[in-house]
Amino acid sequence: MKHVHILGICGTFMGALAVLARQKGYHVTGSDHNVYPPMSTYLELQGIQIMQGYDYDITSLKLDEVIVGNTMRRGMPIVETLLNSELQYYSAPSWLYNEVLKTKKVIAVSGTHGKTTTTSLIVKLLDDADLNPGFLIGGISQDFGVSSRLTDSEIFVIEADEYDTTFFDKRSKFIHYHPDILTINNLEFDHADIFNSMDDIYRQFHYLFRMMPGKASIIYPQDDQNIAHLLTMGVWSNKLPIKNQILDIKPINADYSEFVLSDNDKCHLIKWSMLGEHNAKNALMAYTVAKCIDISFDKIQASFANFKGVKRRLECIYQDHYCAIYDDFAHHPTAVKHTLQALKAKASDAQKVVAILEARSNTMKMGAQEKDLIQALKFADEVWFYQNTNMQWQARSHQSETFLVFDQIEDIVKVFEKSYKSPLFKHFVIMSNGGFENLHQRLLQKAVVVVTHSNSF
Repeated sequence: MKHVHILGICGTFMGALAVLARQKGYHVTGSDHNVYPPMSTYLELQGIQIMQGYDYDITSLKLDEVIVGNTMRRGMPIVETLLNSELQYYSAPSWLYNEVLKTKKVIAVSGTHGKTTTTSLIVKLLDDADLNPGFLIGGISQDFGVSSRLTDSEIFVIEADEYDTTFFDKRSKFIHYHPDILTINNLEFDHADIFNSMDDIYRQFHYLFRMMPGKASIIYPQDDQNIAHLLTMGVWSNKLPIKNQILDIKPINADYSEFVLSDNDKCHLIKWSMLGEHNAKNALMAYTVAKCIDISFDKIQASFANFKGVKRRLECIYQDHYCAIYDDFAHHPTAVKHTLQALKAKASDAQKVVAILEARSNTMKMGAQEKDLIQALKFADEVWFYQNTNMQWQARSHQSETFLVFDQIEDIVKVFEKSYKSPLFKHFVIMSNGGFENLHQRLLQKAVVVVTHSNSF
């Protein structure tokens, strides 16, 4: 049995890759700076041994291959030891292509927003149609309980982000996937830590286009101006634009929990558990992929109705008669705005939406989108902003009666405890692409204590 060792194993993508390697029959081990649940527990249950940190001699492990995550850097002792050794090493995307994707029909989901939900929805549509696809998703699908799966199907669905591959390959990860069907949900500036402008992002997508064969297909919304500009740089594959006048969505409920999907002269009613226009657009993208594979609308409609979504994507983690608490991964101003618009549409006039945000992504910490972020947060009735020590800008300059800035997590918990039991029902949405110092569980514990105490009288 081959032994593959993964550096940076506890990230969402790397953990999912580790499980695929295990399913291929590899003996898999790995290490990371931050080893903690749920990823550490999930991997250990898969029979994958994880080491804390990188303070060990990698050459003593009798390895066949090393997969290097994009959190690794030149100058790290373990990286320098690896490069000076005779060990074979690969980036995660290149290993994934050679070991899994090379023999598959690849459906890749790209764009700035909605990748995880759209990927999960496509997997759901294909699985319900008995196509049994393999997949790798940048989150945990609530329909399957995992973020990756290897099957004997010819189809593999993958979330394809534009972040760089690793320290020795600065191209976007999706360059390695060679998709047969590529979706581009939307395109905006992001990842200011590695891209200086939209031109840098256009260039990476253009490199991908240059590698795609003529028989491949690219699905995209026709009204996205950034995608329109990208296409002028050259496309050699089939273009399948989503044209609003032909394929469109219209809400029945303001929160898009019910909407009409129109396709030419046919109108279909969609009822599902998801919220927001942005998720309805994700559904439109998934619907277009399903049509390319000739899945009947009856099956598509049933899959939408039964779709459970993805953990940490506007996931309601608690509700009682005082409040609802949501966990959301939003880490870009547009995603923050979409999340808050969806909740405002769901909330009645007598209810409040409270945004609790940690600026944790590299772009947010740099303050590259400060102005847009503050504008997006105005869709909430109240904002509780965590000014963590890694931020390079001062949110306190925006402080007001409805925009509170906190330096300590414990202070957020105290304010929650005071405002939780009030006449107005509140929707608390916790937005972070990290653990937020376990704030989710702290608020849940306080809510449960208050309800238990109230019910004891």
